[in-house]
Amino acid sequence: MKFKDYLIKNRETAQLIYGLTLIVLIPLLIAFNTVFIIKKYNQSLDTSLQRQALSVGRSISTLIEHDLPWADFIQAKLEALMQANIDIMELTVLQPEGDNFKVIASSEDQEIGAIKESPYYSLAYSQPLNNGLAADSRSLSQDSNYNEFAEAGSEAERFWLVAMPMRDSNGGRQALLTVKLSSRIVDELTGYNRNLSIYLLIGTVLAVIMFLLVAVRMWDYVFLYQKIKTVDRMKDEFISMTSHELRAPVDGLRGHISLILDGTLGEINDKIRHSLGAAQGAAERLSVLIEDLLNVSRIEQGRVKMNFQPTNINKIIISTMAELQLEADSKQLVFNYEPAKDLPRINIDSSRFKQVLINLIGNALKYTPQGGIEIVTEAKHYGEILELRVKDTGLGMTGEEQARLFEKFYRVKNEETKKIAGTGLGLWITRQLVELMHGTIAIESIKNVGTQVTLQFPVVKK
Repeated sequence: MKFKDYLIKNRETAQLIYGLTLIVLIPLLIAFNTVFIIKKYNQSLDTSLQRQALSVGRSISTLIEHDLPWADFIQAKLEALMQANIDIMELTVLQPEGDNFKVIASSEDQEIGAIKESPYYSLAYSQPLNNGLAADSRSLSQDSNYNEFAEAGSEAERFWLVAMPMRDSNGGRQALLTVKLSSRIVDELTGYNRNLSIYLLIGTVLAVIMFLLVAVRMWDYVFLYQKIKTVDRMKDEFISMTSHELRAPVDGLRGHISLILDGTLGEINDKIRHSLGAAQGAAERLSVLIEDLLNVSRIEQGRVKMNFQPTNINKIIISTMAELQLEADSKQLVFNYEPAKDLPRINIDSSRFKQVLINLIGNALKYTPQGGIEIVTEAKHYGEILELRVKDTGLGMTGEEQARLFEKFYRVKNEETKKIAGTGLGLWITRQLVELMHGTIAIESIKNVGTQVTLQFPVVKK
């Protein structure tokens, strides 16, 4: 079984699996992408903060390293720096004392004289001059080697701890500077942006889920559309096949009726002649219907072939009028044709154009009880367009009836037209043929006054 056939057979199951997969997978991908971006953003921000913290440490080190022999001067400078910068939480200067470090100046007065023992300080003191370490308190608190920072790291406010060696006047290591820089403002902004991103993520996921629910529902419409196309194609094939099958017996029926009416098969009485005349009319209408159905089928399936040739339509109009003259005379209608002088040629299929004229003039004859039909040709738009108008003095139509005139199987139905035979396909076929020949058709009508049909075709350039 082909995969497509399997999907059609198990459509509901496949639709359910497809929908659930999309509803789960797409929001997960969006969430993963958002979390990944936030994580990368935080990493980039931490790298930037680390560099900024080291830069602050270098600036302070440069400011106070020349006063290292005078602890009071250093203490005063530290207090001044603390007052000038609210982001600095603590400043401390330590000097090595054996394996430990002694606080000689600090923004925290109670720390002066305290002995500090920490691998972090030892590691920072061994760094190259004008360089040092910078780490955030939470990272330090999570490292078992730096237990002394555990309490500070668990606090709500995060800070960066900078530690770097300071040199004496001879350029050698003499002391260690530590700086605690608050991350409160940055963390608040980061938290705000993170929360906003999460809210947007939730909103996006909900919107995507709603869209996917609708999209999954569209699956039904896709199958329905395919089914309609299949049924439509089967309908066209059925109409085409049936019309072809009906044409032969109907033509045979018409032929035998004609033979009987002509007396070829013997004399018949008036009663039989009248009945056969009615049968012949019915056969003619059936033949017209079959031909219209065949034309519709060919047009819809794109099987109408055009033999385009530059043509002077004067002869086609005259021959068409000659064929329909008998019908006009039977209704005592005036038949008039006014050709333009030096009629330009247009690029058309002559047989299809004649079919268009038969439909239009035939309609005019059917719906004109008295008066006449006039055909006018005229070159317009500086000779660029050839216009043909078929005007009658017939029943006319309302605006609402005109709007639906080119629909398939539509016929104007009222007391005046109910006895007029027709299929409702003629004008639809006519419009399709005109457009296939790159022309346009328009209809203007006034109720109880008459109708004018206008055809326009581009002129062949000489």
